[in-house]
Amino acid sequence: MERLLEILSSMHPDVDFETQENLINGGILDSFDIVTLVTEITEEFDVTIRARDIVPENFNSASALYALIQKLEEEE
Repeated sequence: MERLLEILSSMHPDVDFETQENLINGGILDSFDIVTLVTEITEEFDVTIRARDIVPENFNSASALYALIQKLEEEE
C-alpha cells in the first residue's frame, strides 16, 4: 500500500490519498491520470489491469485500488 500511495502522491501531492474516497467521482483523477496510474501499477506490481477492471469503484480510493492490485496478484 505504501508504494501505491507514493505513486498517487507523485501525481497529485496536494491530495490526502489515505482518506480520500472520491478520486474519480470527485474529479481528482482524470482519464490521463488513470492511464498513467495503470501503467505505473503494471510496472511496479507486475499485474495486468484489464479494461473491465477500469471502473470508478476500483479507482475511487487508494484502498479500493490496492484491493484490486491484491486480487490481480492472486490471479496470476
